[in-house]
Amino acid sequence: MIKILLDNFNPENRPFVWLTSAFVLAFIIAYQTFPTILYVAKEKHLMDEPDGRSMHSDRTPTLGGIGIFFSLVVVMTIVGAMLNTKVLMLVMGGLTILFFLGLKDDLTVLSARKKFIGQLFAALLLIVFTDTRIMGFSKILDVDVLPYWVSIGFTLFVYILIINAYNLIDGVDGLAGSVALLISVVFSVLFYNSGALSLATIAVALIGALSAFLRYNFSNRKKIFMGDTGSMIVGFLLAFFSISFISQSQINPESLYHKASPALVLAMLFYPLMDTCRIFFIRIFILKKSPFEADRNHVHHRFILYGFSHLQTTLTVVSINLLIIVIAFNMLHLNLNTQIGLLLIYGAALFYAPFIVKRKLKKSKG
Repeated sequence: MIKILLDNFNPENRPFVWLTSAFVLAFIIAYQTFPTILYVAKEKHLMDEPDGRSMHSDRTPTLGGIGIFFSLVVVMTIVGAMLNTKVLMLVMGGLTILFFLGLKDDLTVLSARKKFIGQLFAALLLIVFTDTRIMGFSKILDVDVLPYWVSIGFTLFVYILIINAYNLIDGVDGLAGSVALLISVVFSVLFYNSGALSLATIAVALIGALSAFLRYNFSNRKKIFMGDTGSMIVGFLLAFFSISFISQSQINPESLYHKASPALVLAMLFYPLMDTCRIFFIRIFILKKSPFEADRNHVHHRFILYGFSHLQTTLTVVSINLLIIVIAFNMLHLNLNTQIGLLLIYGAALFYAPFIVKRKLKKSKG
């Protein structure tokens, strides 16, 4: 009876039920995995020791990425036989590479060079074997279609940029997980509406895994961090979603987002990309040091300095990023160059606004 049911079941006929099941499965698996990870981490003393730039004072496990990875792999393995097996298997391959690199970095130390090479290899797997790449600039600065090898090189650059930009915002409780959750929700809706069920399934599975992770990440007694393992695999998936969305939109002239996809992706990833550009500028031109030398000059560190709690910082950043996304979706009728120009202006203004408000409140009280 089960064989007959499986032979006659088509996820495309019931996509909502299918995606709901993927979310529930991912959530349950991750939620049941984290207590075991916490127990092993504490028993084996696999804890993060607070240092001068840490935003926490207690020793905390940093192996949350294991639960996220395990949840994603189980969901993709179960659904693989009924969806686009090639894409799912290649995504799993890339995730596995980054999982072991991140795990080694969380447990011991891994050089930036080895992480960079691993990220390149994982990205190349998907770019070459699925031909999912950014075809051109969609007339940004009057540049349209890119030559094949330039397209591959630029797509690789975007992968590396997004993975590492996402890794850099993992500095406040709930921030990285909540930002990724918001972006994944938007992508899941876009993929669902476009009929890309395989991509929507991966996005929904990530939503389930992140929802379970945030329950522990916000906890006081059972706190766990994402670690490099989690930030690399989540950043990799966000990059994959971004490039897949842009690629699908560019090759489909009938798509509502045919010319607007780069601006929408920039809006969704505005916070990690803005914070990365800002922190690199400060380190290189103001502090005159290596851009890769860690410090506490990130935007989320500024929020904490201004008196915001971890939860307030996370809610403020996510709310502003959501507002930026909503505005971007309401500017689809504009020229792409105009969309991006306005996005940079109102995005920066919205993130600067809380500091102005906080400063005025302090003055009024003083």
